Amino acid sequence: MADGSMSYWSGRRVLVTGAGGFIGSHVCELLVGAGASVRAFVRYNSRNDYGCLEFCEPEMREELEIFTGDLANPEAVAGAVAGSDVVLHLGALIPIPYSYRHPREFVTANLEGTLNVLEATRRLEVSRIVQTSTSEVYGTAMSVPIPEHHPLHPQSPYAASKVGADQLALSYGRSFETPVVVARPFNTFGPRQSARAVIPTVITQALSREAIELGSTSPTRDFVYVEDTARGIIRCAEVDDALGEVINLGTGVEVSIGGIVERVLALVDRQLPVLVAEDRLRPPHSEVERLIADRSKARAMLGWEPAIDFDEGLRRTIEWLRGSLAVYKPSIYNV
Repeated sequence: MADGSMSYWSGRRVLVTGAGGFIGSHVCELLVGAGASVRAFVRYNSRNDYGCLEFCEPEMREELEIFTGDLANPEAVAGAVAGSDVVLHLGALIPIPYSYRHPREFVTANLEGTLNVLEATRRLEVSRIVQTSTSEVYGTAMSVPIPEHHPLHPQSPYAASKVGADQLALSYGRSFETPVVVARPFNTFGPRQSARAVIPTVITQALSREAIELGSTSPTRDFVYVEDTARGIIRCAEVDDALGEVINLGTGVEVSIGGIVERVLALVDRQLPVLVAEDRLRPPHSEVERLIADRSKARAMLGWEPAIDFDEGLRRTIEWLRGSLAVYKPSIYNV
């Protein structure tokens, strides 16, 4: 991060929910590097496993205060928020195919969990809360690039739960003057991402199988490297003018799923057939065909620009996955 950001975060007490997640673990790394005092909220499990934080350097993890709990538990959330200056709320249930099977879990985790975070921040007078959204709330684009005022059209239970969480957060800003910013990342990718997502699915199969099995290859997405997304979320907390705003974090460049396959196979120097996996297809009216960000607001308001282009991000992700294939279970491709 820039020197200004370093001085802003030095000694500041920050709660990161979803710290054990893919993006959350990268946010924690950047904050620790900037001198913040970071409390990492992770879901308790009997293995005492901290998710993606397990892949971080031990020296970084030792700087974290690990707080275990469940976002659906208001008492746990209030305990985590207590004493924090800033809350970066990334905790959410996110696999879209799973949301078709168990939508109630998404309402509990994403909507009720966000309500608990908002109530705690309101009562404990936190100076800033960043609600992390998703580009899926827009649905298939009516026009591109997609500005923040584009109509919201959720096409999955997951997306609907995030629309609800975002609107609840914004309503707290209007109703109670809760200092909320909604950061809306487009499709983030990079090291540590679960194989439920398309890029690690393609890479892991390209490295270990004799065919690529995917759902539809025609949809396009705006892919953002994870360090850029993490910087954007953190930047949303720094800028006073961002209060009450929704801010897209994207590159403005679209890449088709088929295009990902071509680039990955070229980078790993393999030629493989691409097969349609029926269990990876979304229901017909649920598939989002195009997502491309209008990033002009992030540029003007935050001074944020993506620093890692798509091909460089792919190379870094492939390099990381080459050494991590053992942690990717084949069955996860179907979740």
